[in-house]
Amino acid sequence: MKNKNIHKKSFISKLFIKIIRKFGYEIIDQTSLNVPTSGLYANENLSKSGSKSITVPLGITNIKNKISSLTIIIRSYTFGDIDNDKVMLDQNKKRIFELPKIEYTLRTIKSIITSCEKSLEYFNNLNINIIVTDDKTKNHNLEKINKLLNSTKIKTQIINLDENEFDDQIKKEDVNGKKISKNMISNMRNILKSIEISEKGNSDLFYFLEDDYIHTKDAITEMLFTYEKLSSQLNKELFLCPADYPYLYSNIDESKILFGSKRHWRTVKESLITFMTSKTMIMRYLDDLKLLGQLRHHPMEQKLHQIYEKEYCLSPIPSLAMHATNINSVYGLPPNFDWKKIWNENE
Repeated sequence: MKNKNIHKKSFISKLFIKIIRKFGYEIIDQTSLNVPTSGLYANENLSKSGSKSITVPLGITNIKNKISSLTIIIRSYTFGDIDNDKVMLDQNKKRIFELPKIEYTLRTIKSIITSCEKSLEYFNNLNINIIVTDDKTKNHNLEKINKLLNSTKIKTQIINLDENEFDDQIKKEDVNGKKISKNMISNMRNILKSIEISEKGNSDLFYFLEDDYIHTKDAITEMLFTYEKLSSQLNKELFLCPADYPYLYSNIDESKILFGSKRHWRTVKESLITFMTSKTMIMRYLDDLKLLGQLRHHPMEQKLHQIYEKEYCLSPIPSLAMHATNINSVYGLPPNFDWKKIWNENE
């Protein structure tokens, strides 16, 4: 009799679960935190890409802005004018760990590949394209970059920039009439190339990335799920940054706090030129984005910040990436983050 009752209870439970799932609901066993409808636990990722975002205990967000494609453009710049290629752009300060620039480029690329491969576990049909736009990297270092790109099944490409490319667009003096450095001209040329690729390319999202951001394994997954969820909730396209910059804590500005997939995100009015956004946003602000590479403003990101006065730009708490600059830079190492661990993981 006892076995019959157990069997009957099990049958009723399974029938109830089927009915619940048919109507798009989820149930949680509060005693074990098991979610019978999915076989997962409440603290795991319950969201379904392109369909619904599920956050316990906040509930379900139906996805209206499905992400099917992502293009990541990594701006590679491995040469410098002084000190064995260790110099930072427009600065004389050395980076954390004080190694040649190629080390930061390679670890950036490796971390992105790892993070993209992880994201495909959740975004099964996502079309990812990783493009490296490179300016004057030496051949032996180009071989290292190509070896990394060839190590993944994800579509990859390296584009070697022509030194004279965009020469007619880049002003050689900044907004104050001061001559800009060769390093800065290289950077601006690379920015214009990445904007050109996004203008001509066909992708739902584009991720513009400097080659000194080392990402966590879950970075791309979090950014994609968060973009789908929050753009659906807000009914707006977004800008997402991967880093929780130190300067965000020195300027006490008002922020809205939103919850993404597994992290809190806050609205910000400033970022560096590393961000994810949609094709729609790129075309809407194309002229402003091109100005980032055509004329040296102070700060360089001024035109981007002006866009953020009208649109949502969000930064994660805690950070999804380490910006590997000088340890004292307010634009670099994120707080409450294991810098050494993520550096070693991407050796």
